[in-house]
Amino acid sequence: MPLVPLNEILSKAEGEGYAVGAFNCNNMEIVQAIARAADEESSPVIIQASQGAIRYAGLQYIVALVNQAAAGVPVPVVLHLDHGTSFEQVIQCIRYGFSSVMIDGSQHPLEENIKLTKKVVEIAHAVGVTVEGELGRIGGTEDDISVSEAEAFFTDPEEAKYFAEETGVDALAVSIGTAHGRYKGVPRLDFERLRKIKQITPCPIVLHGSSGVADEDIKKAVSLGVSKINIDTNIREAFTEAIREYLPAHPDEIDPRNVLKPAREAATAIIREKIRLFGSSNKA
Repeated sequence: MPLVPLNEILSKAEGEGYAVGAFNCNNMEIVQAIARAADEESSPVIIQASQGAIRYAGLQYIVALVNQAAAGVPVPVVLHLDHGTSFEQVIQCIRYGFSSVMIDGSQHPLEENIKLTKKVVEIAHAVGVTVEGELGRIGGTEDDISVSEAEAFFTDPEEAKYFAEETGVDALAVSIGTAHGRYKGVPRLDFERLRKIKQITPCPIVLHGSSGVADEDIKKAVSLGVSKINIDTNIREAFTEAIREYLPAHPDEIDPRNVLKPAREAATAIIREKIRLFGSSNKA
């Protein structure tokens, strides 16, 4: 199937009360794993390219790989830019064939974030590409900040409503206590904040930094209206752990294909598990 925009799958997810997984890719094997998992679960899927993936593989390789993967499966596939850093990069991704982009202006003051995001929305919508914005800072595990300090970066529900209405974004990433990377402790999500955001915000809600969040908390977030859930770290962990297990057992192996096959299978398995957790199985 050809690539589809984000709103084509999130509107259905929002209406039926499930979430669609957005899985980050870094190489061919992970792209194959994401597509295979979505096909086996008969689920729509979002394949994301992060800044690191773009630096590693290059935009043209990513687009070619994802287009090939999408053509080989009978489920809707979105190619999405994760945490776009600038207007210029977003335009470049649209030009190369991304069907959805994220512009992350969350480090800017509210009005400046709105101005940048609205500019991206106007350009992207003109060519049928969807846009995800972000409001509130989603930290990394290297951030050594207290709970009270962390809450200062959480998304304000009234600001979320204002931001979504002013920009016209197709999805909004919010900060309710998740973080990128591996967690040092147990993440504590602010579900009441999420409930308020969803009640008054006129677009699908996105949860970033979801690797390491307890299954029960993911299910509760979905029940409260989260429609897109980002997963990266869990895939990396499964992929690299399979390689670590394979190499000591096969010390004479020199064929990278044999090394990477079990890694691809492990990535496929964890992605299938997440798809079932999010409730998008058999929703393609």
